[in-house]
Amino acid sequence: MKHFILGAALTGLVSLPSFASMDNSLSAFTTSFDVTQYRNDVQTLASDAFGGRAPLSEGEQLTINYLEKSFREMGLQPAFGDSYLQPVPLAKITADQNMQLNIGGINFTNGSEFTARTQRISEKVTLDNSEVIFVGYGINAPEYGWNDYQGLDVKGKTVIVLVNDPGFATQDPKVFKGNAMTYYGRWTYKYEEAARQGAEAVFIVHETAPAAYGWNVVQNSNTGTKFTLVDANNNQGQVGVMGWVQHEVAQKLFAKAGMDFDMLKREAAKPHFKPIPLNLKAQLTLQNQIERAQSHNVAAILPGKTHPDEVVMMHAHWDHLGTVMEGGKPVIINGAVDNASGVAGVLALARYFKHQADKAPLARTLVFSSFTAEETGLIGAQHFAQHPIVPTKDIVAFLNIDGMNMNQGVDYILRYGEGVSELEAYLDKAAKAQGRTVKADPRPQNGLMFRSDHFALAQQGVPGLLFMSLGDTDPDYIAHKYHQGADDYDPNWTLGGVTQDLALMASMLKALANGADWPRWLESSDFKTKREQTGRD
Repeated sequence: MKHFILGAALTGLVSLPSFASMDNSLSAFTTSFDVTQYRNDVQTLASDAFGGRAPLSEGEQLTINYLEKSFREMGLQPAFGDSYLQPVPLAKITADQNMQLNIGGINFTNGSEFTARTQRISEKVTLDNSEVIFVGYGINAPEYGWNDYQGLDVKGKTVIVLVNDPGFATQDPKVFKGNAMTYYGRWTYKYEEAARQGAEAVFIVHETAPAAYGWNVVQNSNTGTKFTLVDANNNQGQVGVMGWVQHEVAQKLFAKAGMDFDMLKREAAKPHFKPIPLNLKAQLTLQNQIERAQSHNVAAILPGKTHPDEVVMMHAHWDHLGTVMEGGKPVIINGAVDNASGVAGVLALARYFKHQADKAPLARTLVFSSFTAEETGLIGAQHFAQHPIVPTKDIVAFLNIDGMNMNQGVDYILRYGEGVSELEAYLDKAAKAQGRTVKADPRPQNGLMFRSDHFALAQQGVPGLLFMSLGDTDPDYIAHKYHQGADDYDPNWTLGGVTQDLALMASMLKALANGADWPRWLESSDFKTKREQTGRD
Protein backbone atom coordinates (compact mmCIF):
# COMPACT_ATOMS: atom_id res chain seq x y z
CA MET A 1 0.00 0.00 0.00
CA LYS A 2 2.85 2.39 0.77
CA HIS A 3 4.02 2.27 -2.84
CA PHE A 4 0.65 3.28 -4.28
CA ILE A 5 0.13 6.09 -1.79
CA LEU A 6 3.62 7.38 -2.54
CA GLY A 7 3.02 7.26 -6.27
CA ALA A 8 -0.16 9.29 -5.91
CA ALA A 9 1.61 11.82 -3.73
CA LEU A 10 4.44 12.23 -6.20
CA THR A 11 2.08 12.74 -9.11
CA GLY A 12 0.42 15.55 -7.20
CA LEU A 13 3.71 17.33 -6.59
CA VAL A 14 4.86 17.78 -10.17
CA SER A 15 3.18 18.81 -13.38
CA LEU A 16 3.68 16.04 -15.91
CA PRO A 17 2.65 15.72 -19.56
CA SER A 18 -0.37 13.65 -20.47
CA PHE A 19 -0.15 9.94 -21.21
CA ALA A 20 -1.00 10.75 -24.82
CA SER A 21 2.03 12.98 -25.29
CA MET A 22 4.25 10.36 -23.70
CA ASP A 23 2.73 7.73 -25.99
CA ASN A 24 3.68 9.90 -28.95
CA SER A 25 7.28 10.20 -27.73
CA LEU A 26 7.52 6.44 -27.16
CA SER A 27 6.18 5.67 -30.60
CA ALA A 28 8.39 8.25 -32.33
CA PHE A 29 11.58 6.90 -30.78
CA THR A 30 10.73 3.25 -31.39
CA THR A 31 9.99 3.94 -35.06
CA SER A 32 13.23 5.85 -35.61
CA PHE A 33 15.63 3.72 -33.53
CA ASP A 34 18.48 2.44 -35.71
CA VAL A 35 19.25 -0.98 -34.19
CA THR A 36 22.07 -1.59 -36.67
CA GLN A 37 23.84 1.61 -35.64
CA TYR A 38 23.37 0.72 -31.98
CA ARG A 39 24.91 -2.72 -32.53
CA ASN A 40 27.83 -1.16 -34.35
CA ASP A 41 28.46 1.32 -31.53
CA VAL A 42 28.48 -1.40 -28.86
CA GLN A 43 30.58 -3.79 -30.93
CA THR A 44 33.16 -1.10 -31.69
CA LEU A 45 33.46 0.26 -28.16
CA ALA A 46 33.66 -3.27 -26.70
CA SER A 47 36.16 -4.58 -29.28
CA ASP A 48 39.60 -5.85 -28.31
CA ALA A 49 41.02 -2.98 -30.37
CA PHE A 50 39.72 -0.58 -27.69
CA GLY A 51 41.50 -2.66 -25.05
CA GLY A 52 38.81 -2.47 -22.37
CA ARG A 53 38.64 1.35 -22.48
CA ALA A 54 40.95 1.99 -19.53
CA PRO A 55 41.60 5.66 -18.74
CA LEU A 56 44.95 7.00 -19.95
CA SER A 57 45.37 4.10 -22.38
CA GLU A 58 45.30 3.84 -26.15
CA GLY A 59 41.76 2.61 -25.62
CA GLU A 60 40.81 5.96 -24.07
CA GLN A 61 42.06 7.83 -27.13
CA LEU A 62 40.11 5.55 -29.44
CA THR A 63 36.99 5.92 -27.29
CA ILE A 64 36.98 9.69 -26.96
CA ASN A 65 37.78 10.06 -30.66
CA TYR A 66 34.82 7.83 -31.47
CA LEU A 67 32.46 9.79 -29.25
CA GLU A 68 33.70 13.16 -30.42
CA LYS A 69 33.33 12.14 -34.08
CA SER A 70 29.84 10.79 -33.43
CA PHE A 71 28.65 13.98 -31.73
CA ARG A 72 30.19 16.17 -34.42
CA GLU A 73 28.56 14.15 -37.21
CA MET A 74 25.20 14.53 -35.47
CA GLY A 75 25.61 18.29 -35.49
CA LEU A 76 25.60 18.67 -31.71
CA GLN A 77 27.57 21.52 -30.16
CA PRO A 78 30.65 21.02 -27.94
CA ALA A 79 29.84 21.22 -24.24
CA PHE A 80 33.16 22.68 -23.05
CA GLY A 81 33.61 25.90 -24.97
CA ASP A 82 34.86 24.89 -28.39
CA SER A 83 35.65 21.31 -27.31
CA TYR A 84 33.68 18.14 -26.70
CA LEU A 85 36.37 17.12 -24.19
CA GLN A 86 36.84 18.16 -20.58
CA PRO A 87 40.36 17.42 -19.31
CA VAL A 88 40.35 15.45 -16.07
CA PRO A 89 43.76 15.59 -14.34
CA LEU A 90 44.54 12.18 -12.92
CA ALA A 91 47.35 10.41 -11.21
CA LYS A 92 47.97 6.92 -12.53
CA ILE A 93 49.21 4.75 -9.67
CA THR A 94 50.61 1.29 -10.35
CA ALA A 95 51.59 -0.68 -7.26
CA ASP A 96 54.13 -3.48 -7.47
CA GLN A 97 51.94 -6.57 -7.39
CA ASN A 98 54.67 -8.62 -5.68
CA MET A 99 53.65 -7.01 -2.37
CA GLN A 100 53.05 -9.24 0.62
CA LEU A 101 50.88 -8.58 3.65
CA ASN A 102 52.03 -9.90 7.01
CA ILE A 103 49.78 -9.70 10.04
CA GLY A 104 50.70 -11.40 13.28
CA GLY A 105 53.48 -13.33 11.56
CA ILE A 106 51.15 -14.80 8.90
CA ASN A 107 51.93 -13.98 5.27
CA PHE A 108 49.12 -13.44 2.78
CA THR A 109 49.25 -13.48 -1.01
CA ASN A 110 48.25 -10.46 -3.06
CA GLY A 111 45.27 -11.02 -5.34
CA SER A 112 44.09 -14.36 -4.04
CA GLU A 113 43.94 -13.45 -0.33
CA PHE A 114 44.09 -9.65 -0.15
CA THR A 115 44.28 -6.53 -2.27
CA ALA A 116 45.89 -3.24 -1.36
CA ARG A 117 46.32 0.09 -3.10
CA THR A 118 46.69 3.75 -2.27
CA GLN A 119 45.50 7.08 -3.64
CA ARG A 120 48.28 9.00 -1.93
CA ILE A 121 50.78 10.47 -4.35
CA SER A 122 53.68 8.63 -2.74
CA GLU A 123 56.18 6.25 -4.28
CA LYS A 124 56.19 4.23 -1.08
CA VAL A 125 53.51 3.65 1.55
CA THR A 126 54.54 1.45 4.47
CA LEU A 127 52.80 -0.25 7.35
CA ASP A 128 55.53 -0.91 9.87
CA ASN A 129 54.26 -2.91 12.85
CA SER A 130 50.93 -1.11 12.62
CA GLU A 131 48.53 -2.04 15.40
CA VAL A 132 45.44 -3.89 14.11
CA ILE A 133 41.97 -3.13 15.49
CA PHE A 134 38.58 -4.57 14.55
CA VAL A 135 36.11 -1.66 14.40
CA GLY A 136 33.00 -3.51 13.31
CA TYR A 137 31.39 -1.77 10.35
CA GLY A 138 33.64 1.28 10.61
CA ILE A 139 30.62 3.60 10.69
CA ASN A 140 30.07 6.95 12.37
CA ALA A 141 26.41 7.81 11.74
CA PRO A 142 24.93 10.21 14.33
CA GLU A 143 21.47 10.11 12.75
CA TYR A 144 21.34 6.36 13.41
CA GLY A 145 22.90 6.66 16.87
CA TRP A 146 25.89 4.64 15.70
CA ASN A 147 29.62 5.27 16.14
CA ASP A 148 32.05 2.38 15.82
CA TYR A 149 34.94 4.75 16.49
CA GLN A 150 33.61 6.33 19.69
CA GLY A 151 36.37 6.87 22.24
CA LEU A 152 38.93 5.21 19.97
CA ASP A 153 42.24 6.59 18.73
CA VAL A 154 43.19 4.87 15.47
CA LYS A 155 45.80 7.35 14.32
CA GLY A 156 48.46 5.49 12.38
CA LYS A 157 46.76 2.14 12.97
CA THR A 158 45.24 -0.53 10.74
CA VAL A 159 41.52 -1.15 11.03
CA ILE A 160 39.57 -4.18 9.86
CA VAL A 161 35.96 -3.45 8.94
CA LEU A 162 32.94 -5.35 7.67
CA VAL A 163 31.36 -4.69 4.29
CA ASN A 164 27.81 -3.25 4.00
CA ASP A 165 26.02 -1.93 7.13
CA PRO A 166 24.27 -3.41 10.21
CA GLY A 167 20.85 -3.22 8.55
CA PHE A 168 21.81 -5.93 6.08
CA ALA A 169 23.22 -8.14 8.82
CA THR A 170 20.11 -7.88 11.00
CA GLN A 171 17.49 -7.56 8.24
CA ASP A 172 15.74 -5.33 10.74
CA PRO A 173 14.09 -2.29 9.07
CA LYS A 174 14.61 -0.36 12.31
CA VAL A 175 18.40 -0.74 11.98
CA PHE A 176 19.69 1.74 9.40
CA LYS A 177 17.41 0.87 6.43
CA GLY A 178 17.26 -2.85 7.02
CA ASN A 179 18.07 -4.84 3.91
CA ALA A 180 18.58 -1.72 1.78
CA MET A 181 22.17 -0.53 1.86
CA THR A 182 22.87 3.02 2.98
CA TYR A 183 25.95 4.94 1.88
CA TYR A 184 27.52 3.86 5.18
CA GLY A 185 27.74 0.38 3.69
CA ARG A 186 29.78 1.36 0.64
CA TRP A 187 33.49 0.64 0.47
CA THR A 188 34.13 4.27 -0.49
CA TYR A 189 32.60 5.42 2.78
CA LYS A 190 34.70 2.95 4.82
CA TYR A 191 37.91 4.48 3.48
CA GLU A 192 36.65 8.06 3.81
CA GLU A 193 35.62 7.64 7.45
CA ALA A 194 38.82 5.82 8.37
CA ALA A 195 40.80 8.72 6.91
CA ARG A 196 38.75 11.19 8.97
CA GLN A 197 39.58 9.12 12.05
CA GLY A 198 43.29 9.14 11.21
CA ALA A 199 43.75 5.44 10.40
CA GLU A 200 46.70 4.50 8.24
CA ALA A 201 45.16 1.42 6.66
CA VAL A 202 41.75 -0.19 6.16
CA PHE A 203 41.04 -3.78 5.22
CA ILE A 204 37.43 -4.57 4.37
CA VAL A 205 36.41 -8.19 4.93
CA HIS A 206 34.84 -9.51 1.75
CA GLU A 207 31.78 -11.72 1.77
CA THR A 208 29.80 -12.22 -1.41
CA ALA A 209 26.28 -11.65 -0.08
CA PRO A 210 26.79 -8.31 1.69
CA ALA A 211 29.26 -7.08 -0.93
CA ALA A 212 26.92 -8.11 -3.80
CA TYR A 213 29.78 -9.51 -5.88
CA GLY A 214 32.40 -12.22 -5.66
CA TRP A 215 36.07 -11.97 -4.78
CA ASN A 216 37.00 -11.99 -8.47
CA VAL A 217 35.37 -8.56 -8.82
CA VAL A 218 37.39 -7.23 -5.87
CA GLN A 219 40.57 -8.65 -7.34
CA ASN A 220 40.00 -7.31 -10.87
CA SER A 221 38.91 -3.91 -9.57
CA ASN A 222 41.74 -3.34 -7.08
CA THR A 223 44.91 -4.81 -8.54
CA GLY A 224 47.09 -3.31 -11.25
CA THR A 225 46.87 0.31 -12.29
CA LYS A 226 44.37 2.61 -10.56
CA PHE A 227 43.51 6.27 -10.98
CA THR A 228 42.73 9.18 -8.71
CA LEU A 229 42.09 12.90 -8.70
CA VAL A 230 44.78 14.83 -6.89
CA ASP A 231 44.16 17.50 -4.24
CA ALA A 232 46.41 20.34 -3.13
CA ASN A 233 48.01 18.07 -0.51
CA ASN A 234 48.74 15.22 -2.95
CA ASN A 235 46.00 13.17 -1.26
CA GLN A 236 48.05 12.81 1.92
CA GLY A 237 44.87 13.23 3.93
CA GLN A 238 43.46 10.01 2.51
CA VAL A 239 43.95 6.64 4.14
CA GLY A 240 47.37 5.19 3.28
CA VAL A 241 46.29 1.65 2.40
CA MET A 242 42.91 0.84 0.87
CA GLY A 243 42.57 -2.91 1.24
CA TRP A 244 40.31 -5.93 1.13
CA VAL A 245 40.80 -9.39 2.66
CA GLN A 246 39.03 -12.65 2.03
CA HIS A 247 36.60 -13.93 4.68
CA GLU A 248 38.91 -16.88 5.30
CA VAL A 249 41.82 -14.51 5.93
CA ALA A 250 39.81 -12.69 8.60
CA GLN A 251 38.94 -15.99 10.25
CA LYS A 252 42.60 -16.96 10.30
CA LEU A 253 43.70 -13.62 11.76
CA PHE A 254 41.11 -13.64 14.51
CA ALA A 255 41.96 -17.23 15.37
CA LYS A 256 45.59 -16.16 15.69
CA ALA A 257 44.39 -13.52 18.16
CA GLY A 258 42.40 -16.16 20.07
CA MET A 259 39.05 -14.86 18.84
CA ASP A 260 36.12 -16.09 16.74
CA PHE A 261 35.62 -13.76 13.79
CA ASP A 262 32.14 -14.94 12.87
CA MET A 263 30.91 -14.53 16.43
CA LEU A 264 32.36 -11.04 16.67
CA LYS A 265 30.86 -10.19 13.29
CA ARG A 266 27.41 -10.88 14.74
CA GLU A 267 28.22 -8.76 17.79
CA ALA A 268 29.31 -5.88 15.53
CA ALA A 269 25.77 -5.60 14.16
CA LYS A 270 24.48 -4.66 17.62
CA PRO A 271 24.35 -1.07 18.90
CA HIS A 272 27.20 0.15 21.08
CA PHE A 273 29.67 -2.46 19.80
CA LYS A 274 33.10 -1.79 21.23
CA PRO A 275 36.19 -1.98 18.97
CA ILE A 276 38.52 -4.87 19.69
CA PRO A 277 42.33 -4.68 19.43
CA LEU A 278 43.68 -7.92 17.95
CA ASN A 279 47.09 -7.45 19.55
CA LEU A 280 48.59 -8.19 16.15
CA LYS A 281 50.85 -6.01 14.02
CA ALA A 282 50.57 -5.42 10.26
CA GLN A 283 53.43 -5.06 7.84
CA LEU A 284 53.06 -4.09 4.18
CA THR A 285 54.95 -1.97 1.67
CA LEU A 286 53.36 -0.49 -1.43
CA GLN A 287 55.95 0.41 -4.05
CA ASN A 288 54.20 2.70 -6.51
CA GLN A 289 54.92 3.98 -9.97
CA ILE A 290 53.17 7.32 -10.36
CA GLU A 291 52.36 9.16 -13.55
CA ARG A 292 50.35 12.33 -13.91
CA ALA A 293 48.24 12.66 -17.01
CA GLN A 294 44.93 13.92 -18.33
CA SER A 295 41.96 11.74 -18.98
CA HIS A 296 38.79 13.18 -20.50
CA ASN A 297 35.07 13.54 -20.00
CA VAL A 298 33.09 13.85 -23.23
CA ALA A 299 29.87 15.82 -23.68
CA ALA A 300 27.77 17.51 -26.35
CA ILE A 301 24.94 20.03 -26.23
CA LEU A 302 21.58 20.32 -27.93
CA PRO A 303 20.63 23.92 -26.98
CA GLY A 304 17.16 24.68 -25.72
CA LYS A 305 15.18 27.44 -27.39
CA THR A 306 13.44 29.24 -24.52
CA HIS A 307 15.46 28.22 -21.43
CA PRO A 308 18.92 27.35 -22.77
CA ASP A 309 20.61 27.83 -19.38
CA GLU A 310 18.47 25.10 -17.81
CA VAL A 311 20.02 21.70 -18.46
CA VAL A 312 18.79 18.11 -18.54
CA MET A 313 21.58 15.52 -18.76
CA MET A 314 21.64 12.03 -20.31
CA HIS A 315 24.73 10.08 -19.37
CA ALA A 316 26.71 6.82 -19.40
CA HIS A 317 30.34 6.34 -18.31
CA TRP A 318 32.69 5.33 -21.13
CA ASP A 319 35.51 3.65 -19.19
CA HIS A 320 36.09 0.07 -18.11
CA LEU A 321 38.91 -1.97 -16.56
CA GLY A 322 41.31 -2.43 -19.47
CA THR A 323 43.53 -5.51 -19.22
CA VAL A 324 43.85 -7.52 -16.00
CA MET A 325 45.41 -10.82 -15.01
CA GLU A 326 43.04 -13.79 -14.79
CA GLY A 327 44.51 -17.20 -14.04
CA GLY A 328 47.99 -15.83 -14.58
CA LYS A 329 47.16 -14.56 -18.08
CA PRO A 330 46.34 -11.08 -19.36
CA VAL A 331 42.66 -10.73 -20.23
CA ILE A 332 40.96 -7.73 -21.82
CA ILE A 333 37.87 -6.76 -19.82
CA ASN A 334 35.84 -5.22 -22.63
CA GLY A 335 32.77 -4.17 -20.64
CA ALA A 336 30.25 -4.65 -23.43
CA VAL A 337 27.21 -4.42 -21.18
CA ASP A 338 29.06 -2.35 -18.54
CA ASN A 339 29.03 0.11 -20.13
CA ALA A 340 29.43 0.14 -23.91
CA SER A 341 25.72 -0.65 -24.00
CA GLY A 342 24.94 2.53 -22.05
CA VAL A 343 27.25 4.75 -24.12
CA ALA A 344 25.64 3.46 -27.30
CA GLY A 345 22.27 4.24 -25.74
CA VAL A 346 23.30 7.85 -25.09
CA LEU A 347 24.44 8.15 -28.71
CA ALA A 348 21.12 6.74 -29.93
CA LEU A 349 19.16 9.24 -27.82
CA ALA A 350 21.38 12.09 -29.00
CA ARG A 351 20.73 11.21 -32.66
CA TYR A 352 17.01 11.00 -32.03
CA PHE A 353 16.70 14.33 -30.23
CA LYS A 354 18.89 16.17 -32.73
CA HIS A 355 16.59 14.99 -35.53
CA GLN A 356 13.49 15.94 -33.53
CA ALA A 357 14.86 19.35 -32.53
CA ASP A 358 15.49 20.25 -36.15
CA LYS A 359 11.69 20.18 -36.52
CA ALA A 360 10.60 21.26 -33.01
CA PRO A 361 13.29 22.64 -30.68
CA LEU A 362 13.09 21.77 -27.00
CA ALA A 363 12.64 24.44 -24.35
CA ARG A 364 15.61 23.41 -22.20
CA THR A 365 19.10 22.30 -23.18
CA LEU A 366 19.91 18.61 -23.39
CA VAL A 367 23.46 17.50 -22.60
CA PHE A 368 24.65 14.05 -23.69
CA SER A 369 27.69 13.05 -21.63
CA SER A 370 30.12 10.22 -21.01
CA PHE A 371 32.66 10.49 -18.19
CA THR A 372 35.95 8.80 -17.45
CA ALA A 373 37.09 6.66 -14.50
CA GLU A 374 33.72 5.67 -13.10
CA GLU A 375 35.08 2.23 -12.30
CA THR A 376 37.78 3.70 -10.07
CA GLY A 377 35.35 5.65 -7.91
CA LEU A 378 33.24 8.04 -10.04
CA ILE A 379 36.32 10.19 -10.65
CA GLY A 380 35.24 11.81 -13.94
CA ALA A 381 31.80 12.53 -12.51
CA GLN A 382 33.34 14.09 -9.40
CA HIS A 383 35.49 16.35 -11.56
CA PHE A 384 32.50 17.38 -13.66
CA ALA A 385 30.43 18.04 -10.53
CA GLN A 386 33.19 20.35 -9.30
CA HIS A 387 33.60 21.99 -12.74
CA PRO A 388 30.18 21.82 -14.41
CA ILE A 389 29.26 23.51 -17.68
CA VAL A 390 26.52 25.43 -15.85
CA PRO A 391 26.06 25.85 -12.09
CA THR A 392 24.72 22.60 -10.65
CA LYS A 393 21.63 24.49 -9.44
CA ASP A 394 20.73 24.89 -13.13
CA ILE A 395 20.92 21.16 -13.88
CA VAL A 396 17.31 19.98 -13.76
CA ALA A 397 18.03 16.25 -13.66
CA PHE A 398 20.73 13.70 -14.43
CA LEU A 399 19.62 10.43 -16.04
CA ASN A 400 22.30 7.75 -16.02
CA ILE A 401 22.61 4.43 -17.87
CA ASP A 402 25.00 1.86 -16.40
CA GLY A 403 24.21 -1.35 -18.27
CA MET A 404 21.23 -2.13 -20.49
CA ASN A 405 18.91 -5.10 -20.98
CA MET A 406 20.37 -6.58 -24.16
CA ASN A 407 17.78 -9.35 -24.36
CA GLN A 408 14.00 -9.44 -24.78
CA GLY A 409 11.89 -6.64 -23.39
CA VAL A 410 10.16 -7.06 -20.03
CA ASP A 411 6.88 -5.78 -18.62
CA TYR A 412 8.56 -3.69 -15.90
CA ILE A 413 11.30 -1.13 -15.33
CA LEU A 414 13.52 -1.17 -12.25
CA ARG A 415 13.45 1.74 -9.80
CA TYR A 416 16.52 2.24 -7.61
CA GLY A 417 15.40 3.84 -4.38
CA GLU A 418 11.87 4.68 -3.26
CA GLY A 419 10.58 8.05 -2.14
CA VAL A 420 13.93 9.60 -2.99
CA SER A 421 13.04 12.24 -5.60
CA GLU A 422 10.19 13.44 -7.78
CA LEU A 423 11.94 11.91 -10.79
CA GLU A 424 10.21 8.70 -9.73
CA ALA A 425 6.90 10.26 -10.82
CA TYR A 426 8.30 10.72 -14.33
CA LEU A 427 9.41 7.11 -14.33
CA ASP A 428 5.99 5.93 -13.15
CA LYS A 429 4.19 7.84 -15.88
CA ALA A 430 6.54 6.82 -18.70
CA ALA A 431 6.32 3.17 -17.67
CA LYS A 432 2.52 3.33 -17.53
CA ALA A 433 2.43 4.83 -21.02
CA GLN A 434 4.38 1.76 -22.18
CA GLY A 435 2.05 -0.62 -20.37
CA ARG A 436 4.82 -1.51 -17.93
CA THR A 437 4.98 -1.52 -14.16
CA VAL A 438 7.69 -0.01 -11.98
CA LYS A 439 9.47 -2.72 -10.01
CA ALA A 440 11.35 -1.92 -6.83
CA ASP A 441 15.05 -2.73 -6.80
CA PRO A 442 15.11 -6.49 -6.10
CA ARG A 443 18.54 -6.17 -4.45
CA PRO A 444 18.51 -2.95 -2.40
CA GLN A 445 21.29 -4.45 -0.29
CA ASN A 446 23.65 -3.90 -3.25
CA GLY A 447 23.59 -0.13 -2.80
CA LEU A 448 23.33 0.71 -6.49
CA MET A 449 22.09 4.18 -5.58
CA PHE A 450 25.70 4.98 -4.64
CA ARG A 451 27.63 3.06 -7.29
CA SER A 452 27.44 5.08 -10.49
CA ASP A 453 28.05 8.59 -11.79
CA HIS A 454 24.67 10.04 -10.81
CA PHE A 455 25.79 9.82 -7.16
CA ALA A 456 28.59 12.36 -7.67
CA LEU A 457 26.05 14.84 -9.08
CA ALA A 458 23.56 14.00 -6.32
CA GLN A 459 26.19 15.01 -3.77
CA GLN A 460 25.97 18.47 -5.37
CA GLY A 461 22.18 18.43 -5.08
CA VAL A 462 21.25 17.36 -8.62
CA PRO A 463 18.38 14.82 -8.69
CA GLY A 464 19.35 11.69 -10.60
CA LEU A 465 17.89 8.44 -11.79
CA LEU A 466 19.81 5.24 -12.52
CA PHE A 467 18.90 2.87 -15.33
CA MET A 468 20.63 -0.47 -14.89
CA SER A 469 19.75 -3.99 -15.93
CA LEU A 470 22.76 -6.16 -15.23
CA GLY A 471 21.75 -9.20 -13.22
CA ASP A 472 17.98 -8.74 -13.37
CA THR A 473 17.44 -9.83 -16.97
CA ASP A 474 20.58 -11.95 -17.21
CA PRO A 475 20.92 -14.05 -14.01
CA ASP A 476 24.33 -15.26 -15.17
CA TYR A 477 25.76 -11.77 -15.52
CA ILE A 478 26.95 -10.91 -12.01
CA ALA A 479 28.45 -14.33 -11.31
CA HIS A 480 30.29 -14.86 -14.59
CA LYS A 481 30.50 -11.62 -16.58
CA TYR A 482 30.50 -8.56 -14.32
CA HIS A 483 34.00 -7.01 -14.37
CA GLN A 484 35.24 -10.18 -16.06
CA GLY A 485 36.51 -11.19 -19.49
CA ALA A 486 33.16 -12.69 -20.48
CA ASP A 487 31.45 -9.28 -20.70
CA ASP A 488 31.83 -9.26 -24.49
CA TYR A 489 29.65 -8.22 -27.40
CA ASP A 490 27.17 -10.95 -28.37
CA PRO A 491 25.65 -10.89 -31.88
CA ASN A 492 22.74 -12.98 -30.56
CA TRP A 493 21.41 -10.19 -28.36
CA THR A 494 17.84 -9.41 -29.38
CA LEU A 495 17.98 -5.82 -28.05
CA GLY A 496 14.25 -5.76 -27.33
CA GLY A 497 14.99 -4.45 -23.86
CA VAL A 498 17.27 -1.74 -25.25
CA THR A 499 14.56 -0.49 -27.58
CA GLN A 500 11.86 -0.26 -24.92
CA ASP A 501 14.14 1.29 -22.26
CA LEU A 502 15.57 3.93 -24.58
CA ALA A 503 12.03 4.81 -25.69
CA LEU A 504 11.07 5.25 -22.04
CA MET A 505 14.10 7.49 -21.41
CA ALA A 506 13.29 9.51 -24.53
CA SER A 507 9.80 10.22 -23.21
CA MET A 508 11.20 11.29 -19.82
CA LEU A 509 13.85 13.51 -21.42
CA LYS A 510 11.25 15.23 -23.58
CA ALA A 511 8.97 15.80 -20.60
CA LEU A 512 11.81 17.26 -18.53
CA ALA A 513 13.22 19.36 -21.37
CA ASN A 514 9.85 20.86 -22.31
CA GLY A 515 8.61 21.25 -18.73
CA ALA A 516 9.02 24.08 -16.28
CA ASP A 517 9.25 22.28 -12.94
CA TRP A 518 12.36 21.35 -10.98
CA PRO A 519 12.10 17.80 -9.59
CA ARG A 520 12.74 17.85 -5.86
CA TRP A 521 14.39 15.51 -3.42
CA LEU A 522 11.79 13.95 -1.15
CA GLU A 523 13.88 12.04 1.35
CA SER A 524 15.75 13.98 4.01
CA SER A 525 19.40 13.75 3.01
CA ASP A 526 22.53 15.72 2.24
CA PHE A 527 21.31 15.75 -1.38
CA LYS A 528 18.12 17.56 -0.41
CA THR A 529 19.95 20.02 1.85
CA LYS A 530 22.44 20.86 -0.89
CA ARG A 531 19.65 21.51 -3.41
CA GLU A 532 17.64 23.62 -0.99
CA GLN A 533 20.69 25.79 -0.35
CA THR A 534 20.64 26.77 -4.04
CA GLY A 535 17.00 27.85 -3.88
CA ARG A 536 15.79 24.91 -5.97
CA ASP A 537 13.44 23.41 -3.39
